[in-house]
Amino acid sequence: MVLVIELAGGLLSHSLALLSDAGHVLTDVFALGLAWFAVSQGERPADARRTYGYQRVEILAAMVNGATLILLVGGIGYEAARRFLHPEPVTGGIVIVSALAGIAINAFVGFRLHNAGGGINVRAAMLHVVGDIAASVGVVVAGAVILLTGWLFIDPLLSIAIAALIAWGALRIVIQTVDILLESTPRGMKLRDVQSEILSSAGVDGVHDLHVWSLSPEEVALSAHLVLSERSLADAEHLVADLSSRLDKRFRIGHTTIQVEYCHPCKDDLHGGAPEELIIRSPGS
Repeated sequence: MVLVIELAGGLLSHSLALLSDAGHVLTDVFALGLAWFAVSQGERPADARRTYGYQRVEILAAMVNGATLILLVGGIGYEAARRFLHPEPVTGGIVIVSALAGIAINAFVGFRLHNAGGGINVRAAMLHVVGDIAASVGVVVAGAVILLTGWLFIDPLLSIAIAALIAWGALRIVIQTVDILLESTPRGMKLRDVQSEILSSAGVDGVHDLHVWSLSPEEVALSAHLVLSERSLADAEHLVADLSSRLDKRFRIGHTTIQVEYCHPCKDDLHGGAPEELIIRSPGS
């Protein structure tokens, strides 16, 4: 509804700011649609071809979303530059009425979301609504300036501000997507802390080839080689099961692949992305 009102108002009033705000709303709708699609696909079970399942459909959706946002920002920037050179008349009254209608609808949606609870998805949706309201308030101010003073440059100026807001959201999406595609250690997690947790296990003399990465924003995986003191296979299995449980509770690492060995590896045998100084052995090993 907000999108239809602001799009119609922008076309009638020739306001780039109002059209930019409508584009901002459209990106939110598009992002929520992609998120729903990604969640539905991520629930599909793993199969022989995609053994990790379909969690990274969310990353593909984020890439599409980010590319769409970048194209939108470029279009708004181009049109704003054109209007700086050749200002177009804008009907301030239509701009104000359309933006106020958008504020009222978004405020109602925000009130409903506030009463829905504090889950992560609800909080994310609430942030989108707050951003839409803030942009619409700016559009109301721009419409009032045009109506009272006739200063048309406020319209492309505000459009650039809205484009910057969209670009900030696109940048966050791109950074998160790149981190996951490069299989970076998840943000907020320190590899040293993971190593310390592993080495705190009784009987673990060292760890190497340690990798922690994200399959998706919610799913974290770990693989590692543990150097153990001499012990039975049953003891080693119990140790690995206990360690996997602790890693899940402390770091939310839900998928672990741990290989155990009873001899310290030679330097030439070590491989993987972790630098040599991250290969740690506990004291006395």
